[in-house]
Amino acid sequence: MLKERRGALSLRSAASEAGVSFTTFSRVESGSQPDLASFTSLCGWLGVSPAMFFLESANRKEDPVDVAVIHLNADPRLTQDNAARIADALRAMYDALAAPPISAGGLAIHLRAATTLRPGVPQRLCHVLESLDSELRRRVAAGEI
Repeated sequence: MLKERRGALSLRSAASEAGVSFTTFSRVESGSQPDLASFTSLCGWLGVSPAMFFLESANRKEDPVDVAVIHLNADPRLTQDNAARIADALRAMYDALAAPPISAGGLAIHLRAATTLRPGVPQRLCHVLESLDSELRRRVAAGEI
């Protein structure tokens, strides 16, 4: 994306426009991972949301019990000991009454070297890994493993 956006601009000019150093711009354009500040500057220069670089499955979902415990610990009317006792009771009730988690299935992998692989290789590798995952799940369900 950086090469495409840079077009005919020199690396130094593009880096200056993006608000990052020449060496950072050059390294990232070559496939290196930027630090967070550089990442956000480059996303701004590219005009894209940083979220587009993260998989939805990587987002952590809030645990409702943890949210409740945070509120209990912040309540000035409760001592830390009493907040911990309520939190323990809440966790025990939640664990006893909550339905088991539903498996979303699927396989999530991160290929750091994906940008250096030949075109089509990440997709073929994903297909192989999905096939392995399916076969392992089948064998576990059949009691073979």
